[in-house]
Amino acid sequence: MSKFIVEPHFRLQEWVAEEKGYFRAEGLDYEFRELIRSTDGQHHNKGAQGAFQSIEQGREADVSCACHWTVNVAASKGHTKLYADAYSVAPSGIFVSADSPIRTPADFAGVPISVGFQSGSHYSTIQALEQYLPTSEIKLTFEDGMLFRRLELLVEGKSQAAALFSGPYYLVEQLGFRKVIDTTFMIAAMIKGAPDPEDILRYFRALKTAQRDIDLRPELYTHYYRNEFPERFLTMMDTRRWGPGERMVFETYWRESFEQSFDWIARHEIFPEGRMGSGSYDEATVSFAAK
Repeated sequence: MSKFIVEPHFRLQEWVAEEKGYFRAEGLDYEFRELIRSTDGQHHNKGAQGAFQSIEQGREADVSCACHWTVNVAASKGHTKLYADAYSVAPSGIFVSADSPIRTPADFAGVPISVGFQSGSHYSTIQALEQYLPTSEIKLTFEDGMLFRRLELLVEGKSQAAALFSGPYYLVEQLGFRKVIDTTFMIAAMIKGAPDPEDILRYFRALKTAQRDIDLRPELYTHYYRNEFPERFLTMMDTRRWGPGERMVFETYWRESFEQSFDWIARHEIFPEGRMGSGSYDEATVSFAAK
């Protein structure tokens, strides 16, 4: 039987569990793969436009994650299964330069905001700004690609605004960029293929222990953000100033959450009509929790 593949994804939990030996303590026979920094941030791009396309093309890890909106649709279309026994919450925001004339969310009317296509930043930016602006005035740009490219263009002054989360969120905050509005969003876990359910449970028990450690002393672990940043950013980073980022929640991703989010995506026409799959929670999700 092949080893369980563990792949970190812009967050601290997998790194802490690896450092502390929590995966092995749970009896998980695994291989730890870092594929973000080692590919200069291009691993999830693979020529794709965004998170949904990278799932469609295939992820390598047995368990991976993406924003819950995209995982809902990907699982509804049969590309994966949404793991319903846990989810996470990622601090996120729309940032502009310190001297930008944009001061309030309403000032974004007609201003290009760099987001990832059918990725967390796409949905969460709309959700946040539609409190202030009609949809017709929310202007998103997808050309800048995934997370680190958006970061690069904002830092270089080539982008007026960008939606960022995880380490890039903390880096631009450190560099003096202004967060105009918070866009914190939920992330769902997804399972590739049919790994042993016991391995899935071992993996998540290790992450739960790691989350406990991060909650207690986050400053001991923020250095792990460096492990996934492309080299060009490392000299400007002081991770001692950064926060814990994405927090895992070991509770059920409820049917109501799935159905409300699926309906929101459909109403906003983020996917073409008829291209969202079944929308069935029972078909799209899997749970290994004791009944």
